[in-house]
Amino acid sequence: MIPERMDAGRRLVLLGATGTVGVQTLGLIERTAAPGIQVVALAAHRSGPALEGLAERHSAARRYLTADASQRAALLDLLRAGEYEVCLNAVVGAAGLPYSEAVLQAGRTLALANKESLVCAGAYLCELARQRGAAIVPVDSEHAAVHQCLEGRRPQDVRRVFLTASGGALRDLPLESLARVTSEQALAHPNWDMGPRITVDSATMMNKAFEIVEAVHLFGLAPEQVAVLLHRESVVHGMVEFQDGSVLAQMGPPDMAFPIHRALHWPGCAPAPLQGFRADLWRALHFAEPDSARYPALRLGWEAARRGGAAGAALNAADEAAVEAFLARRIAFPEIARLCAEALTAAPRSAIRSAADALEADRWAREFVAARLTPARR
Repeated sequence: MIPERMDAGRRLVLLGATGTVGVQTLGLIERTAAPGIQVVALAAHRSGPALEGLAERHSAARRYLTADASQRAALLDLLRAGEYEVCLNAVVGAAGLPYSEAVLQAGRTLALANKESLVCAGAYLCELARQRGAAIVPVDSEHAAVHQCLEGRRPQDVRRVFLTASGGALRDLPLESLARVTSEQALAHPNWDMGPRITVDSATMMNKAFEIVEAVHLFGLAPEQVAVLLHRESVVHGMVEFQDGSVLAQMGPPDMAFPIHRALHWPGCAPAPLQGFRADLWRALHFAEPDSARYPALRLGWEAARRGGAAGAALNAADEAAVEAFLARRIAFPEIARLCAEALTAAPRSAIRSAADALEADRWAREFVAARLTPARR
């Protein structure tokens, strides 16, 4: 559902305010002097002093530290009450899912940077949005690009969508050296400034596996309609191929400010001091099929999308646990994809009818990975 344009008096709730996307969002609001954007509430997990500073700076009347159970409950009450127009959910991990559910229950616009929501419970959340007249506007660059390309188009007109991938920090390393990769190497992303988990997921390309699942739910696609291309420049963020063979691409510098700004003002198009076309960036664009030997995690996205139900939640939790183990130097880099594949194969084939169902699948997968971390793997 596309709501009426709300450029004036748009009240914003920002979750994950002290994280990478949250700080970028608040900085963008300041830089653009965003018309009509009123920050009414901010939330973070534990960064109390930082949150207080941001709340004072942006005159946010309410602020919540979600590590405190009572504040977490109060935040959910606020979201369900719906006294805002847009909630930008930039919480990291499956912990963001209950907040997405609450926003959609209120029939509000969910600007979604928490990809785990759709990976873990995409079918349920999209149906909830339909029932409540809510909207899900993606904030991650690839889905924001496809979302923009599809505006005004009919689902039956789409042949395929293409999600692009930089290939991550390890894209040029010899395959035989991946077993010796350090966390510092995996975290040195060539194009984007992101948090630790998503940066490692970019190196394994598990992030694209999750994006396949997201795209299937968000755009009503079959898994085989979603393709992934390596694109080192990170200039083309997404493409749609239509039934007549024509292709529409969304392009821009690799800067999260673009999808954030669009989500804050959607369905309008507010002015912003962001530079678009740059000849030096567009001089040469390269695309290639990803190497399955280098990126074995990628196939898990299509597999999880085909299975549906709890598969996405289990895969996401297994990856979060495996990445944590890698960053703690408990497992080697290739073990991330291996553990995730084992978890996906063993995952219960249960349906997801609520956030609680998805979190139960999440719990199962974390316990599965913990049990697989034998002394030899530790």
